[in-house]
Amino acid sequence: MKRLLDILVSFTGLVILSPLILILLLLIYLNDFHSPFYRPIRVGKNRKNFRMLKFRTMVANADKIGGSSTSARDPRITYVGHFIRNYKLDEIAQLWNVLLGDMSLVGPRPQVKNHIDTCYTEKEMELLMVRPGVTDLSSIVFSDEGEILKDSVDVDLDYNQLIRPWKSRLGLIYIENQSFFLDIQLILLTIIAIFNKEKALVSVNHLLRKYNVEEQIITVCLREKSLYPFPPPGT
Repeated sequence: MKRLLDILVSFTGLVILSPLILILLLLIYLNDFHSPFYRPIRVGKNRKNFRMLKFRTMVANADKIGGSSTSARDPRITYVGHFIRNYKLDEIAQLWNVLLGDMSLVGPRPQVKNHIDTCYTEKEMELLMVRPGVTDLSSIVFSDEGEILKDSVDVDLDYNQLIRPWKSRLGLIYIENQSFFLDIQLILLTIIAIFNKEKALVSVNHLLRKYNVEEQIITVCLREKSLYPFPPPGT
């Protein structure tokens, strides 16, 4: 059922959004006359590498002149890229990966191979047992990841200390409780979060309490307090 939902929604989405996709491709290309696509290597189910398709929001070859994590003030982000990132439009291209079977609509976000090889704990490796997703709980809670990291001196370090520990925990919570109904809820909450994040976070809070998640995770996910360094799951 999950794969059927992935195919139907990704295909329908690509067709319906095709006018918007064409406009985005044109805007990105006209900004600097380079390819409008960005295809980084990510790690998928069972540690299989794949090329994740995204609309390019940074200067060409940005991965060669900076780290893998990005702050809102990263000088590599283009003028058009800021607009695309603000509304999460760069993620639309991943519907193609969903259609191909590299990704699912809902699942733990795909990670950079270097992070997995050098940072992941044995517990976090369980995240690689399922297809990575276009969205999940962490996509809603940390939709402002760039803003969180905007004042970082070392963006990759702060990502791994402040954000990754919680994203991994939320990914594991999803795997433990995944269902067709939960997938539908998270897709709808992702859309709501674009326009009203506070309302989406309240719904996430209700979901986490329903699954008897520990209070510390629930408190962090409310995003009412500053994030603090915390060890990843399994340490």
